[in-house]
Amino acid sequence: MLRATFAGFSTAISAMQASQKRLDITGQNLSNMNTVGYTRQTLETSSLNYTNPVSKYMSANDLTVGFGVSMDRISQVRDPYLDAQYRTQMTKASYSDAIQVSLDSLADVLDESTINGISKAFNDIQATLVNMQDGSKGVDPVYESELRSRMQALTNLLNEAAEHIARAEQSEFERLDGTGYSENGAEQEVNDILRQIGDLNVQIKRNQILGQPSLELMDERNLLLDTLSSYIPIEVSYFKDSEHQPYTDANGNLVDPLDERDHNGTVIGRKEWPDDLKVEMVYTDANGDVKRFTLVNGSEGGRGNNYGELEFTNNNTFPITADNYGKNAGSDIFAHFTFPSSNATDPSITATSVDIYAGKRDDQINNGGKSYLSSGSIQASLDMLERTGDGTINGKHGYEYYNNQLDTLAKSFADVMNAINNQGNGGPGSNAELLGDGNGGFTNITAANISINPQWVSGDVHIGTQGESFNETILNMLEAMKTTYPVSGSSSIAGIVGSLSTPLGNKTFSNFMSHVSTTLANDSLNNTTEMKNQVTVLNGLQNSRDAVSGVSLDEEGSNMMVYLSAYNAAARLMTALDEALNTLINNTGLVGR
Repeated sequence: MLRATFAGFSTAISAMQASQKRLDITGQNLSNMNTVGYTRQTLETSSLNYTNPVSKYMSANDLTVGFGVSMDRISQVRDPYLDAQYRTQMTKASYSDAIQVSLDSLADVLDESTINGISKAFNDIQATLVNMQDGSKGVDPVYESELRSRMQALTNLLNEAAEHIARAEQSEFERLDGTGYSENGAEQEVNDILRQIGDLNVQIKRNQILGQPSLELMDERNLLLDTLSSYIPIEVSYFKDSEHQPYTDANGNLVDPLDERDHNGTVIGRKEWPDDLKVEMVYTDANGDVKRFTLVNGSEGGRGNNYGELEFTNNNTFPITADNYGKNAGSDIFAHFTFPSSNATDPSITATSVDIYAGKRDDQINNGGKSYLSSGSIQASLDMLERTGDGTINGKHGYEYYNNQLDTLAKSFADVMNAINNQGNGGPGSNAELLGDGNGGFTNITAANISINPQWVSGDVHIGTQGESFNETILNMLEAMKTTYPVSGSSSIAGIVGSLSTPLGNKTFSNFMSHVSTTLANDSLNNTTEMKNQVTVLNGLQNSRDAVSGVSLDEEGSNMMVYLSAYNAAARLMTALDEALNTLINNTGLVGR
């Protein structure tokens, strides 16, 4: 028997419709080739045929032929593996970038290679002492005033450096919580991203249930996921909501709600149901185990209940100033992540809160019972704000480390100079200190409060003149400037300052400051090298993603010609079928006319 009269036309029409749709999609791709975050779209098709084409009236010689093409869906061309790799690399690059911002702020006052700073001030004091050791200059008020001015310049530089570090730490914390910041802090940005992803999950799923792919909304969500990955390490996965997850019935049988069954219970197909998107933060707990914390749980719980929240908590009293900086050493600034407890009925939610602290210091076996992230800009800020200051994190030193170094230098210098001048004024207890804490004290001296003793300024205290010679105090001070600390027993001033706590690592005052500057330079160099490598890898992954998901003008132009040729061929098929039908109707069946 002949094929159904218009079956061929249906095939041609479906081919023309599919080609036309492909041309439409190509036009959409080309028009959005410069749209940020746009993902190349494509048409998924399948062959259209009968489910059971066999009929008892069909001739045994008949062959079944399909009835054209079925347009199944418009989908995005994405590689989930490349997306995961890109977001992981984004987290690493963002960590290095945030660390570099912090190190650059420290370099403004500690980079002795570009500024005449604290090391130069020590050298100036030493040069003045060299000049005062000759003749009667040691007791000349003019030269004594010059020495006092040199020491005043040093104390001012130490004060300014401590104040700068305190301001830098304050700014670091403000970048996290947004307090006093002209823009949103990381807390507001992350919470806004989580809210948007949670709301998009609900909207996208509702649209997909109604048959709308919502590809542009998915592009917006992917951009948000990329941005979120710059703050914290994340993993993205897809799952069916709780109502469509397989479960075990009362008889112990595994039931999949998406299975289609006949009246006998036999699975004959599978229902379509859109996936939900889950976002989890990947972190390391105190035992060194990698854990995951849910931040967005698909559309579970509905709008407003399917995403978590971030809050930064500080055990110190901010704002930090040079006066109170370091006095709360050991206190913690941490990121507090929470997830709605109402959503905890989902068995995949194992925790509703987690606290993230500074990373494990290089001198620790574990992290002291605290969780931390492997990378991300938030972790970078937490690492720089680490309060103990007695170790390095990921090979980097935080703000308090450098502040502690300055404190050590300031106190060591003040103690040594005070001890020597007391010795030249009659011995310990003569109250002839040259440097103090600005409040009349001489024991709790730091870089922030070191200052010239007001009694030296008023003339009540002078450079000591007692000893074997009237300039012995000046000679001892000069020796102290050239001595390494802790002082060795062979030094001529060991008997005066040997009992003092001067942990300068066998360096002079000037060399110790140079060491601090060098440490910062090494931190910055290593981090810059690491950042360049991370960015290079990130750019490579971005190029790979663009090769898959991006729009290529050459490729789309080539596709356009292919689809147009297919459209013309389908139209030509319709013309041929029309000619065949005309022959069948008008040129056959003449018998009996």
